[in-house]
Amino acid sequence: MSLDHEAIYKAYPSVKTIDDTDSKILDDSGNAVIVEQSKIDAARTTLNAEAAAIDYQGKRKAEYPSIEDQLDTIYHSGVAGWKTTIKAIKDKYPKP
Repeated sequence: MSLDHEAIYKAYPSVKTIDDTDSKILDDSGNAVIVEQSKIDAARTTLNAEAAAIDYQGKRKAEYPSIEDQLDTIYHSGVAGWKTTIKAIKDKYPKP
């Protein structure tokens, strides 16, 4: 059985150890933590929403030209040319 570690840690901040082989979930004192699937599911929903809210940032960063290329665009095409390039990427990956 594979447990959703990230969601368990989010739902139960006291959890320090998760062992998939024995399905043991322990706090920092080594005591077993009883978990509810509904809380884990809610935490997963929250984590997914948080990831979706910032997904655009990584996509934009991957497409932005290097700083050197951006400066070169400003030199050759002016700030207006640079803004056109950057705006196209921002429009492609808008903030949610």
